[in-house]
Amino acid sequence: MNETLLKIDLPGIVKVKSGKVREVFDLGEHLLFVASDRISAFDCVLPNGIPRKGEVLTQISHFWFDQTEQLVPNHRVGRSGELPAQLAHLGDTLARRSMVVKKAQPLAIECIVRGYLSGSGWKEYKKQGTVCGIKLPVGLRESDELPEPIFTPSTKAESGHDENISFDEAVKIEGAAVAEKVRDLSLRIYKQARDYARHRGIIIADTKFEFGKFDGDLILIDEVLTPDSSRFWPADQYKPGQGQPSFDKQFVRDYLETLTWDKNPPAPELPGDIVAKTQAKYLEAYEQLTGRKL
Repeated sequence: MNETLLKIDLPGIVKVKSGKVREVFDLGEHLLFVASDRISAFDCVLPNGIPRKGEVLTQISHFWFDQTEQLVPNHRVGRSGELPAQLAHLGDTLARRSMVVKKAQPLAIECIVRGYLSGSGWKEYKKQGTVCGIKLPVGLRESDELPEPIFTPSTKAESGHDENISFDEAVKIEGAAVAEKVRDLSLRIYKQARDYARHRGIIIADTKFEFGKFDGDLILIDEVLTPDSSRFWPADQYKPGQGQPSFDKQFVRDYLETLTWDKNPPAPELPGDIVAKTQAKYLEAYEQLTGRKL
């Protein structure tokens, strides 16, 4: 199946939320996350999507949940491809892009770890020598690896951009114990994933984690270390001192930057060659990380 799945409705099952990429349905005791093939850039959902992108995001998250569950429990109820009985007839459509999850209460902060100097961090560093207020050594270049990964939390925005906040502000929002725990977990997970990915030829430059509470415990939720929540760079093409080619949707952003679009809705349609190249990037990221074909 190679058609693009942009809109997902399940008759008789309540849709709780429709995000930029994911649809969330209420299954009673659990939730069903379904990743569409929609793609967003500059906070706008583009009119056409990337075929199989939702499968890639879901299967990469399953892969990383397997790798990280010894560090922290997560929100998964079933393994990859497992659907509840009432949805079994939709297996061809949903199986590889779905995840049945616990009804966790998400934290009010997002947990971002940066291991390399890129994106908004690079822009801030050029002006102030800091990233999210954290002082860094002088003389770093764009895409340089940082001496140590840094934790740079942000608030969650329902629309528009998330806002970077200091660790002290994260403590005010979630309390010291929770803020310190998610900081330490985020750094541990990132370092483990970074080291693994390096051996597979991928540099994880930065990433975003989300945590929630379930039965009083802190668990890892949402997506994990995907090309949508992270910057993935091909290690064999890494050249510090400039921007890097990537496996993630930076490829789409770079294309959109060549247009006269003002980054407000409606977003422009992606041409066929950009769609095909972006799909190839997503599939390549999955295959290189896991050693399996999707």
